[in-house]
Amino acid sequence: MALHKKKFWNKVSPVLLLLLTGAYWIKTTSSTPYIQSKSELSTAELTNLKEGELSLLTYNIAGLPEVLSAASTPRASSIKEIAKKINRFDIVNVQEDFHYHKELYNSENNHPFRTLHKPGLPYGDGLNTLSKYPITETKRIAWNACHGSDCLAAKGFSFIRIQLTKNIYVDVYNVHATARDEKAAAAARQKNIVQLAEYINMHSAKNAVLVMGDFNAHFAASWDNLQWFTKETQLQDVWVNMMHNGEYPDGQPSFTPKEKLTLTDNCESIDKIFFRNSEDIIFLPRQYKIEDQYFSNKKHTALSDHHAVSCVISWKTR
Repeated sequence: MALHKKKFWNKVSPVLLLLLTGAYWIKTTSSTPYIQSKSELSTAELTNLKEGELSLLTYNIAGLPEVLSAASTPRASSIKEIAKKINRFDIVNVQEDFHYHKELYNSENNHPFRTLHKPGLPYGDGLNTLSKYPITETKRIAWNACHGSDCLAAKGFSFIRIQLTKNIYVDVYNVHATARDEKAAAAARQKNIVQLAEYINMHSAKNAVLVMGDFNAHFAASWDNLQWFTKETQLQDVWVNMMHNGEYPDGQPSFTPKEKLTLTDNCESIDKIFFRNSEDIIFLPRQYKIEDQYFSNKKHTALSDHHAVSCVISWKTR
């Protein structure tokens, strides 16, 4: 782990432990459930499309209060800006949607279908999905294993079923795995990935699947089990498919991750997008992008401590 990251966690961990184990007095915004708009399309109005194109985005929006956040920009105004900028994408998975959920949902975001926010003491899992296509089912699953300060949050993954057209659905998973690379954290994250794979294989066995989120893991790290994950679930990683010639990086015991805000399209990110075809639908990724420019403020400073990752993927029925 980078030295400045160790210093950061050494600084905030005692504060995090103190604040997150009780009623959090700093919290001034309330995370209220989203009430659906009357203008939303009903599933009965969906056309009988046979093919189309989806713009996907996964984004860890660094939604902890500013006193705890690793992001360098003001959080409330940054998340309001994020809310507006994600309008261009069809399906968006966000992670760390904690303290500023009101700014995300109630600002200038226009997605007609959005998961109901999960409240908690003081926060829920931080996972939400915003979609231009109807969401027909949502479930949230907490990790069975955690480590360190991650155990103070309700981290896990969510399952969302989205209807693309009449009789065509895709199962969308939003993921936030255990962070950091010390031995105990990596062991907990491996268990997270196994739990996710088992759930996908049980609940989405024959379905088309999109998995997007903050995996806190690398193919290039020998202590992570992402290659096992893809083999077990038959998922394909968009970055590997498009930017790495379809070949997974070799796991290295001495692997050192790059700083998140220095990543380019050619670098492996912990923020990942996977896809899997089904008997009914075929996906073909068209574009992969680290959104380092678009999600920045007027001073060209990133709006989060992660770069958003996007993908354009076409689909057609068989």
